[in-house]
Amino acid sequence: MKNSIPGMAAVVALLASFGPSAVSAAPVTLTGPTALAVAAVAAQYSPVLNPGERKVIAGLFDGNTKMSYPIKTISVGVDAVMCRISNVAIADRSCEIAFKKGKRSLKGRAANEVYATLASAGVTAEGAAGSMTENVSKLNCTLDLGKIKQNDGSGADCSWESGK
Repeated sequence: MKNSIPGMAAVVALLASFGPSAVSAAPVTLTGPTALAVAAVAAQYSPVLNPGERKVIAGLFDGNTKMSYPIKTISVGVDAVMCRISNVAIADRSCEIAFKKGKRSLKGRAANEVYATLASAGVTAEGAAGSMTENVSKLNCTLDLGKIKQNDGSGADCSWESGK
């Protein structure tokens, strides 16, 4: 029994040496309806996408697959997303979304939409000093309009890195 305590301490020390960043920095991939949701929430703020692309993505997220658009594949890219929601000042919520061509700051309902969508996609919030934060980087989503119109669950793919 007393030999198991040093053994357990060694296992705990070994696991601690890897730290949370070894796991949290791993790339995440997602497909299907949640990938479409992540793409749509990010796309509405993108300075890289043109208004037609943003309108098509918003329409898809609203359930309209009967639209036509000359581009068959639309990519949504985000350099980083950092959202914070206070668990003390419960009305405070904010997000910073960084794109290659600029940054958007969100507050209130818009920030909550991004935070909640990332949470539904499996991004884990981390707590610190009265707030919960979600961080992702290198977010890339691809929407294949032809596949989405088939209504077989395919056509939306996203990947990102968490915890950076």
